[in-house]
Order: sequence, then C-alpha cells, then structure tokens
Amino acid sequence: MIGYVTLGTNDLPKATTYYDALFESIGVGRAMEVDNYFVAWSQSPNVPNKAGIAISIPFNKEPATVGNGVMVALFMESPEKVDAFYHKALELGGSCEGQPGFRPEDADKGFYAGYFRDLDGNKLNAFCMVE
Repeated sequence: MIGYVTLGTNDLPKATTYYDALFESIGVGRAMEVDNYFVAWSQSPNVPNKAGIAISIPFNKEPATVGNGVMVALFMESPEKVDAFYHKALELGGSCEGQPGFRPEDADKGFYAGYFRDLDGNKLNAFCMVE
C-alpha cells in the first residue's frame, strides 16, 4: 500500500502553487512542509494515516529529473471527477499524456483514466473504476 510518493522539482515555489491549486480542486490540502525543501499534500493532516504526494528539492542537491516509466496514479470516485481533475491539471500548465477515457479505448466499463505531466515533467494520472 502506498504511504506517499515524492516527486522532484527544480522550482519549489512554482510547483507548490501548481499543486496547491490542483489538489484544492478535490478538497486536499497541505499536510507537511519544510521551508525551501519539501511540501506534502494528503487527505489527512497526518500523512502516515492517508496516502499523500510530496514535492521536494532533491536531497543530493542535483537537478530533479523525471524517471522514465515512473507515474503517480490518483484515485477519483467517478469519470466526471477524473475529467475535471485532468482538465484542471492542464489549465494550471500541465501537459496531456493521454486524454481521459477507458483503457482499452473500446471498453465501456472498467479502468477509466486521464494522463498528464506536471510543470516539472512528472507523469501522473487520475483514474477510477467503472462497473
């Protein structure tokens, strides 16, 4: 079970602004932060109790880079919420990595997701399961 995922950033203030607005759209707020280094968001103010996402300046002080094949998947309750979250991510400056829809594309139930990259190029998706 995922406790939290950390994504690297080279511009903490810009990334924090992006994620504050993106997560606010689903009622998720900050859970922890360390000035000029790290910010985490979670559905709970106590990160270990609920899964969360964090952004951070890399600990080794090297530039943050995107991991090829690395992706964070965020559970939503419905296709409408997937669509709204995906479009909010793009509205805030993220880029499309796959428009919302069923996977495989000819399905009409099952896995529904929209894929995007954040301002640093990290890949995320919003998904739900449709019965």
